[in-house]
Amino acid sequence: MPAAGDIGHPVPSPPAEGKGIEVAPGILWLRLQLPMALDHVNVYALDDGTGWTIIDTGMDSRRSRAIWQGLLDGPLAAKPVTRVIVTHHHPDHVGLAGWFQSNGASLLMTRTAWLLARMLVLDEQALPTAEQIAFWRAAGMAPDQLAAKSQERPFNFADCVAAMPIGYTRIAEGDVLTIAGRRWQVHVGHGHAPEHAVLFSLDDDLVLGGDQLLPSISPNIGVYATEPAADPLGEWIASCHAFQGVARDNHLVLPGHKLPYTGLPLRLAQMTENHHQALTRLRTYLTEPRTAIDCFTPLFRRQIGPAEHGLALVEAVAHLNHLLARGEVTRTGRDGVWYWVARG
Repeated sequence: MPAAGDIGHPVPSPPAEGKGIEVAPGILWLRLQLPMALDHVNVYALDDGTGWTIIDTGMDSRRSRAIWQGLLDGPLAAKPVTRVIVTHHHPDHVGLAGWFQSNGASLLMTRTAWLLARMLVLDEQALPTAEQIAFWRAAGMAPDQLAAKSQERPFNFADCVAAMPIGYTRIAEGDVLTIAGRRWQVHVGHGHAPEHAVLFSLDDDLVLGGDQLLPSISPNIGVYATEPAADPLGEWIASCHAFQGVARDNHLVLPGHKLPYTGLPLRLAQMTENHHQALTRLRTYLTEPRTAIDCFTPLFRRQIGPAEHGLALVEAVAHLNHLLARGEVTRTGRDGVWYWVARG
């Protein structure tokens, strides 16, 4: 057993595909595959007596639908899915929400998460927009890479998120929901995704953490062309501090990826400190003007390959924007490229 304050994993192995693990009375942990380096997403089925409430859904793909059908015919066969709660708007969490709605389930999300998901699934682009290309250029993307990407189909939500019909039920900070015989209070985090819902049980030690409370990896904190001056890292750090006010060592956190864990206060401190250390390395590096892409090595301390390049770019901009918001760097534009340098 881990010592008090340490991080422990009471359930050491994930469920097999098409199977469920009961992590608490009336709560099944399920897992879906993802076609990326982070190759899975955790979803949960909560027994409401006459139906199931599903937490998150995985991406929309033929494989995901087949896995879900196996689950619906197998461990969930005793009753229908009547409600879906999506923690945040990212495709691996909202991808099949519309599919469940089309089969009779109601959908619960925070307002910003739902609006973003529905807007993005409707906004399909064959080629990158001028604003997106300008954002890449500003980050320091090499001219040959920029020219190639400008002719490629960009990532579209519609490629992996099912159509979302009009209509949902809003959840917000402080709301209390009854699920699986427990009262769950909604707490809202920011940084990884706007208005990310986290559910804390008021009747036992369970937490449905989504991507806001991951155990061993840090979620991406990124700035995008849609809001290039944003400071999501500042929001992330503030959210970690806010969650410390309700976190307990004996909380069993059911996260969106990796293994359920205990030791939430320590994990929140680790997640905050990880970014403070990255900011320190970045300030030290910015003794002369650099682009966001120049900052990959000091920020991540490893080589960034093509598959990681996009996420690394938006995270580098997020750290630079946070330093700018704190007045610790200056930013100068030249030929459409932003150059950053530490003050003093």
